[in-house]
Amino acid sequence: MRGHIAQRGARYYAVVYEGIDPTTGKEVRRWYRAGTTRKSAEKLLGDLVKRMHDGDYRAPERITLGDYLVERWLPTKKAQLRPSTYASYKNNVENHIKPRIGHIQLQKLQPEDLDTFYARLLVDGRLNGKGGGLSPKTVRIIHGIIRKALADAHRKGTVTRNVADLADPPKTRPGGSREMTIWSVDELRQFLASIEDSEWYVPIYVAANTGMRRGEVLGLPWRHVDLDAARLVVDQQILSVEYGTHIADVKTTNSRRTVDLDPRTVAVLRTWRRQQLEQQMSTGRRDDDGLVFTRPDGKPIHPDFFSQSWDRLVRKSQMRRIRLHDLRHTHASILLKAGVPVKVVSERLGHSSPAFTMTVYQHVLPGMQADAAAAFGEAVFGSEN
Repeated sequence: MRGHIAQRGARYYAVVYEGIDPTTGKEVRRWYRAGTTRKSAEKLLGDLVKRMHDGDYRAPERITLGDYLVERWLPTKKAQLRPSTYASYKNNVENHIKPRIGHIQLQKLQPEDLDTFYARLLVDGRLNGKGGGLSPKTVRIIHGIIRKALADAHRKGTVTRNVADLADPPKTRPGGSREMTIWSVDELRQFLASIEDSEWYVPIYVAANTGMRRGEVLGLPWRHVDLDAARLVVDQQILSVEYGTHIADVKTTNSRRTVDLDPRTVAVLRTWRRQQLEQQMSTGRRDDDGLVFTRPDGKPIHPDFFSQSWDRLVRKSQMRRIRLHDLRHTHASILLKAGVPVKVVSERLGHSSPAFTMTVYQHVLPGMQADAAAAFGEAVFGSEN
């Protein structure tokens, strides 16, 4: 395969020779837009030549969306993304994108193709055998994957435009795509009392009293728990990666935080630590990661197993059903209703800003506003108000 670098105006191109057109007898040269630097064009030309030598080169009009995603785009992302993010991309490509629209030629993909695809996912996108559609939030995640992939294809000249920019993914409601379900103080107290003898009592208790995400609870190491100072540091989590577990950094910079503990939570953790050490001494096993919560063999607990165990405990308790993640929402709502400042709650949860916290928990604010109005009236006009 032969090729060279060409410049037109401020833009550089990688130009490759694809042989003789049997119809016209003329040489066929294809131009690939490579950006505004010669270095970027040289890199693109090198990639094209390598694909030709490896037998992987095809003219852009012959490449389908599915082949582009699986053979070209995903492999380049593996080293750039977190293992959990890459696994999510790969699963969505293989389970949703490629089976439904992967056959469409990349250069012939239209915004209307994506609109129809998103609509179908909302109706019958589930793969769990129960039927039904995906949530708008999940469909938007899939749209984001397609948009990123096509942006890379456009930047490298494989397509002339990013049609995902013109598509209309479903909108989601502020604060999430589903109604939030939370427990009251009495419901939470009743549930914790009902599972006190369960092996899951302590991790659930810690989650309820700190608002930590499930992966943060399972990824918490003892070295980040200071029981004397009554606080812990959240800076890593356990993630689910293709049916396995992976210790990773927390989601964002704001997610890295210090969480203060109440005396009862400190006592629960002290008792748990003592029991854990006694068990390790009796069995002779070691927990190399030093995690607060592990499987009996010392290995990390899979986040999905934690959620499934939670669901079983809730069903057994006959309490109003909520998700494990709703325990985090319950924690935040109880704090806000108790008058804890939004900024403090935001920092405790690891949110990006108090404004985001107010958006997520706006269902709690109307009652707080009413209390504030009543308090102001009493302060100014007295009890007669």
